[in-house]
Amino acid sequence: MARALIVGCGCRGRELGASLLADGWAVRGTSRHEAGIAAIEAAGIEAAEADPDRLGTVLDLVGDVAVVVWLMGSALGAAETVAAVNGERLESLMLRLVDTPVRGFVYEAAGSVPAEALSRGAGIVEDAAQRWRIPVVLLEMDPDDPGWSGATAGAVGSLTG
Repeated sequence: MARALIVGCGCRGRELGASLLADGWAVRGTSRHEAGIAAIEAAGIEAAEADPDRLGTVLDLVGDVAVVVWLMGSALGAAETVAAVNGERLESLMLRLVDTPVRGFVYEAAGSVPAEALSRGAGIVEDAAQRWRIPVVLLEMDPDDPGWSGATAGAVGSLTG
């Protein structure tokens, strides 16, 4: 059974996690806060505390993960932190994933984050795909679209084909 790591496992992440669980995946979701951890566990998803702005907390969780889902397209927080998790933090993560069991990466390239940051993030992910042959999917569907969860679960599945 393949495992997916959903980084940023808020409401949509938990919905995605439920879809992946139904498809037979093992799913781990992250939150920075105790309330988020409790909500992830209540959804039947393995919960882990991690902060995408502190990559060590995320990298500690990938040892048994096939696909990472980076749901930072509607990230909340200080503008510089949101830009970093879609910029230099993302770039550093992609570099480090080369030496892990991760076989695919899903990047949320749509959401409420400024389009410039999302475009930069998409470029970083595409560059990593070409440079290190990491299979990737860019999620460009509006996260408010009712079909988002199913389409995203399909994208995750496509990476382990």
